[in-house]
Order: sequence, then C-alpha cells, then structure tokens
Amino acid sequence: MTATDMLRLAIDIGGTFTDTVLVEGEGTILASTKTLTTHGNPADGAMEGAARVMAQSGRSLDQVTGFIHGTTLATNALIERRGATVATVTTEGFRDILEIAYERRYSQYDINLEKPDLLVPRERALTVRERMSADGTVLIEMEEAAIDALLDDIDASGAEAVAICLMHSYANPTHERRMRDVLISQRPNLTVSISSDVSPEAREFDRLCTTVANAYIQPLMESYLNRFVEQFAGEGVTCPILMMTAGGGMCTVETAARFPIRLVESGPAGGAILAARIAARAGIDQVLSFDVGGTTAKLCLIDSARPQTSRQFEIARAARFIKGSGMPVRIPVIEMIEIGAGGGSIAGVDRLGRLTVGPKSAGSEPGPVAFGRGGTEPTVTDSDITLGYIVPDTFAEGQISIDPEASKAALTRVIGAKLNTDAMGSADGVSRIVDESMASAGRMHAVESGKDLGPRTMIAFGGNGPLHATRVARSAGVSRIVIPPNPGVGSAVGFLFAPVSFEIVRSRYSLLDTLDLDGVNALFDEMIAEAKAVVAQGAGDRVTEARRSAFMRYNGQGHEIEIALPDRALEMDDIQPLIRAFEEEYRKQFSRPVPGMQIEILNWAVQLATPDDAVPPTPQMPDLNIVKPGETRSILCDVEGTMKQAGFVSRDSLSPGQCISGPALITEPQTTTLVSADFSAHVDAIGNLVLNKNPSSSEAVGGTKADQKGGAA
Repeated sequence: MTATDMLRLAIDIGGTFTDTVLVEGEGTILASTKTLTTHGNPADGAMEGAARVMAQSGRSLDQVTGFIHGTTLATNALIERRGATVATVTTEGFRDILEIAYERRYSQYDINLEKPDLLVPRERALTVRERMSADGTVLIEMEEAAIDALLDDIDASGAEAVAICLMHSYANPTHERRMRDVLISQRPNLTVSISSDVSPEAREFDRLCTTVANAYIQPLMESYLNRFVEQFAGEGVTCPILMMTAGGGMCTVETAARFPIRLVESGPAGGAILAARIAARAGIDQVLSFDVGGTTAKLCLIDSARPQTSRQFEIARAARFIKGSGMPVRIPVIEMIEIGAGGGSIAGVDRLGRLTVGPKSAGSEPGPVAFGRGGTEPTVTDSDITLGYIVPDTFAEGQISIDPEASKAALTRVIGAKLNTDAMGSADGVSRIVDESMASAGRMHAVESGKDLGPRTMIAFGGNGPLHATRVARSAGVSRIVIPPNPGVGSAVGFLFAPVSFEIVRSRYSLLDTLDLDGVNALFDEMIAEAKAVVAQGAGDRVTEARRSAFMRYNGQGHEIEIALPDRALEMDDIQPLIRAFEEEYRKQFSRPVPGMQIEILNWAVQLATPDDAVPPTPQMPDLNIVKPGETRSILCDVEGTMKQAGFVSRDSLSPGQCISGPALITEPQTTTLVSADFSAHVDAIGNLVLNKNPSSSEAVGGTKADQKGGAA
C-alpha cells in the first residue's frame, strides 16, 4: 500500500466535545466534525463522529488503514475519583510512605490546609517482609508464606486492585514479579500493578503514587478500551487502534491497558504536537501553544519545534496553582499548564459579591444554557453568544441549536441581578475574567520555566481557542497569533503527526568518575530490546530511532538534569564530553557550574520512536491585499467596550494573501476566530490565519516582512 492509499481516522474524546478527523494520504483532510461527548459510554459519541465523517467523505470504516485515539477518560477518572478500590503492598516498615510523602506542607502557614487525596487510606496499606539493597542485592528473602498471608489481608480490605511498590525494586524486580504472579494466579479477577513495570525509578513516594494511580484506573480503562475496540470492529474497522500518550507518542491498545497512567493528558499532548508541526513548517522558533476546549484551557511552551517535556506532573491538586498539593506521577509527559477555563466553565457570583468563572464546567451534559439540554447556570459560551462572537447559524456545523435569549436570561438572573448590570455587562465581565485567567496561567507557566511570552507566537486552536486568542494574547503581551487550518479539531489532527514511541527510564546510580561502562551498556541493550517489543506492535517493520539520555546532578543534590547521549555503546572517550555537556546545561539553568564537585548519574532513559514525518516545503507567499467583508454582525468591541459592526466572512472564502482588519469574525465549521479591533488578519501561503497586533495602519494592512515571504514566520 502506498502513502496515497492510506485512510487514517483520529478521534479525541474531550470533556465536552468529541473531535473526529479523517485524513487521506500524507495529510489531506477529507472531513472533520465535533460531536457532544457521551459520558455514559464515550464510544457512542466517537461512533457518531466517525459515522459523520464517513458520510461526508463517501468512505466506510472498513477502508480505514490507520486509527489513532486519545481520551480524557483516564484524567477524569483520577480527578473525579471514579477508579477502583486500591490496596498498596510495600516492604515491611514502609507502610506509611503515602502518609509521610515529602515530609513537608505545600502551604506552610495555611491552618486549613487540605492534604492531597492519594487514593489509598492507611487501613488498605499492607506490608510484606522482604528487602532489597540499592544495588539489587537480596537482603531479606520473600517467603511464600508471607504472600499467602497477604492474600487474606487483601480479601479483607475489599480491594479490587493492588499497587505493589517494594524497596529498591527498580534495581531488582524479582520479588515484585513473583508476588504479582502469585496474586494473579490465586485471584484472577484482581488487577495488579507493580512499580518495577510502571515507574522503575528511585524515590519511593513518587514511584508508589504512580503505581497507585495506574492500578486505580486500570480496571476502568481496560474495560473501556475493550468496549471501544469491539464497538468499532463491529462496524468494520480491521486495522489496529493506536492510543495517544501523554508524552506525545503512540502505543497499542494492549500497552495502554497495562499502563493507562500514560494516557493521562493524551488529548492535550496531541494539540502540542500539532503546534510543534505548525511551528516547524512556518519556521517559528518560539511558540506558546494555546488550546481551549469546552472544559479546560491548555498552554504549552514550544522551542525549536519541540514541546517542553517533563518526567513528573501532579494530578488533582488541592490548591490549583501550588506545587505539592496534588498526586505526583512520574511518566514521560509534554509539560503544560491546564486550568478549568473553557467554553463550558460556569460563571457566578460568590458570597463576597465577586464574579467568578470556573473551574466547574457544564461539560456536554447538561452543557451551556443556550444548548437547551437542561443547563441553568451561565457559561463562557453563553457569554460569547450574548457578546455576538458566536453566531447561532454557524455554530457546530448547525448540529446544535442555539437559543441566545436563554443565555441572556441566565446571565441576567445569575449575575446581572446581583451586580446591578444587564446581560451584556454580565457577559463582558465573564469574558474578561476568563481571558485574564488564561493569560495569567500562561505568564506563570513561562516564569516557572524561566522564559518570556513577549517574543513568542501564539498558535491557537481548540473549539474556543481562536475565539479567545486575541483577547488572551493582548493580556499576555503576545502580539502575533497563528490559527492553523481545522483548529476546532486541532488535537485530533495532531494525533496524525505523532510518532509510534515508547520511553523507558531505569535507575542505576553511579559517580561519573567510576562509571561501569559495561554495566550501563548492558542496561541500555535491555531497555532498547524492551522498547522495541512495545513499539513493534504499532510500528510493524518501520524504521525506528533511539534517543538515549542520562539524568545527572552534582553529588548530593536532589534533582537531575537530562543530558543527551550518543545512540551507541558508551566509551571512555565520552566521559569528558558528558562533563562539558552537563556543565553547559547547568550554566543555562543556574548561571554557573560548581567547580570541583563530583558528578553523579541517577537515571538512564531511552526513547524508541518512528521518525517524525518530513515537513513539506512552504509555497511562495502571494502579495497581500485587503478584503472588505460583504456581511457584518453586531458585536461588543472588546477594546472599546461599545457595540460595533464586525466583518463576517467564511474562512474557506479567503485565499492566501488576503487581509481583513478587525473587528471581524472569521467562521468555519467547528469554531470562529475573533479578530479584535486592534488586530489584523491575513491568510499565509499554507492556509494559516495570521493575526498581528499592529496599531499603525501600515503594519495592520501589510503585516511583517516575514509574513510576506511566505508561511507564518
């Protein structure tokens, strides 16, 4: 089969909408759609979307040769506490790892501090007599009688899943594996996760939390994935279904069922992949990815077409923006900040008379008041409708009927009556608060990463991203925005560019001066073989590339810096270049290296992936010319706060080089782009909408020299 014969389907199930995209060949989008997420059985909404794009394109599901799926189900199950009853098994003497945590309070002086919910109460924290040393030597053998006694404790606890995390099992997993095998053979219905498979790294608390989270959602995700595959197979799908992961790669359904924790934040990861792809093609070095859906807003920093990544993040923080207030998870993840600010975010007035927006969302059930599905509390979408930014006739391809009067009535009743304003004033207040919340999150994320938003280009997508982009950019200090084609289903489009990949990290401590090269090279051979077995399930005989790295620090420090390694066996001649690479990276992060300090390595990592698709060349950009929209709509100008006539134009009617001055609404099937009065927009050579904040008339019309050369750079 040639590349032009391929027919690929991508489905992203979000909290409010399910996005579906059908692509032919190497990237030609045949059809896309948004359907409301069906929370009772998410596969139903996915099937509706698949049927719709097949009907639009004149194709059938049995013709699909590639299928990529991402879902928020794992994330939502953890946040909403809808997982299994979990018991933990740790080494005798370490029962209270979860209770002790980091031995510190995340907010030192908060007398009403709320501790993170780590899912397992102390009465379900069990122990077994055994012990490994840090180098993997067996200090206390684990007796079979101890496992038999443990079975009785597990039965008495009522646990449906067990998370096993024994001391130093990353160095020697023998005891964990033996316990798992016995438990499964004696209790076939019990779900068992072991830390040496889920997160084989040093740091007991983080490793245990990751294993607990995996065990907590594994029964739910395994059941869901089986139903999803069966439902689509029943409709004719014969190709394997690959799952998007939090790290920006893809894995098989079988791997996802074993390690569902890697599916957390898989949808937003697809959006970051799309933004990186757009940045690479347009030649943009510094990007702020801005993805706003119905439930949340996600912001990610991208440099040199690579999203910022991390090895750790927190789930369900008790205090939204305070590190340490959530459940730590150590998996490969695209690093981003996510806040409860989307189209479905509910607005209200608190007991102090303050206007609030989010984080609670109306989702798809019941949804915004305007949807007429039972929602009674006004949302951000209701505000955008009232302000004139969402036109009922073009919303969601006309699949969802909109009642603007219901939105106005809810805004007046819930907000206006309490703050002595009308529906328009209430909607304007909601809009400004949610936009400032998103801008503040972006600024905070940049500061925490030691970066500046000012020189960055915002790439905005998601159902609500283009609608809020200019307002958020103005507040965040960003003056340039790119809206890619099909932005309303951006994350699903991003799935199609993700590599099939799998990353493995192993802890093996050593001082760099006394590094056992033979031992490290043998460890890499073992990790690469394990990663190949996983990747081959989805990549077949396709070529793969390995990326090796070491996590290094000065002797005695608490945190490591990731340093790239050559993709080959390490030699003695590599030691000095490794020292120089570490000191240079240390200088970037902390201004200067520390002379005379020994360097140590805690973790070793390898990522095996199919190569990134080649970025196609950018066509020549035509001359820019101004277009006068033939229609207008009345909107509240977000710059002046008065009603104005905004140009109203369909995006597919615009050609490369055509420019529109704000205020304007550029509509397309799944979203609308608001061009504020202080912005101008033009279409670049590859079909992106490029918005520039240019107060002078010459810049507003012509854009920058880079715009006129082609692309969005």
